[in-house]
Amino acid sequence: MPLINLSSLALPVKAFVNNGNAGAPGGVANELMISELVGKYATLVKLGVVFSAYATLTAPVIFSTAAGTGGPLLWNKPSSNIDAHILGVGFSSSVVTTVAGGLGLTGNGGQSVAPGTTTAIDASGNMLIGGKTSGCNVYRIGTPANAGAQLFPFAQFHTGALTVDTTLLTWIDLGGAMIVPPGCWASPAGTATLTTLQVQIGLLWAELPD
Repeated sequence: MPLINLSSLALPVKAFVNNGNAGAPGGVANELMISELVGKYATLVKLGVVFSAYATLTAPVIFSTAAGTGGPLLWNKPSSNIDAHILGVGFSSSVVTTVAGGLGLTGNGGQSVAPGTTTAIDASGNMLIGGKTSGCNVYRIGTPANAGAQLFPFAQFHTGALTVDTTLLTWIDLGGAMIVPPGCWASPAGTATLTTLQVQIGLLWAELPD
């Protein structure tokens, strides 16, 4: 059986490039990427390409409304040369909504400049502590050029008391099911305008060559 050459902790300059004899990308211990030596995102984190952002929102807007979209509101700049792969979201709620509905991920293109009327993100950073700054911009809320084009629901909120819930924090692993190319944006948004809901949302994404 021939040996498999592994090149540890290296990404191609562009996605889907034939690296010739460079070998298949390996993990932190030169393991094959199908290995479960560590969690599935650990090597990406070690590469310094996984980022998170956190926002506290009151009354998240419906996905079809551009004004006040968020958050976090992730904008991938046209000149970034990266794709932002959404890995997952986490959320908790502290005030119930008077309108039952859900939260999901939305996004759109045509964002050649930063969204308008933005507010500062509550917290964000590299999941490799001390790592590089994100190539994307992230805000608590803002107004993109185009409202969300689609919605992928990940959470449901009811009008009952918080004491009805047994789980107050939920993590949804999306595994890169949504990709934000340069000049595009993505954000959590409501299936309706969730009046009075106060929710805390964390967004996790990886920045890889486009």
